[in-house]
Amino acid sequence: MLVGLSVFELHLPYSRSLKEKRKVVKGLVDRLHDRYRVSVIESGFHDLHQRAEVSVAYLSSSERELQRMAQELRKIADDEGEAVVSQWDDQVLEAME
Repeated sequence: MLVGLSVFELHLPYSRSLKEKRKVVKGLVDRLHDRYRVSVIESGFHDLHQRAEVSVAYLSSSERELQRMAQELRKIADDEGEAVVSQWDDQVLEAME
């Protein structure tokens, strides 16, 4: 079993408060989880208005499937109109059996 981990940063240029930021980030987190049933959290920059870090974990038996999933997750993040993906990092980890 393989574990995919995508960690990305968002720049939210129109966010003027933590409340506005949370609305955008929570919407993206919920969309990713609802569509793909992945584990996803806001993992960093909690106190900044215009910056967020999101981490997503997912499982597969093949590296090719993990790459496909990472591409689909990236497309959804890129399509978020109120945020810009400023950094993206994918990792493949082997799960202990």
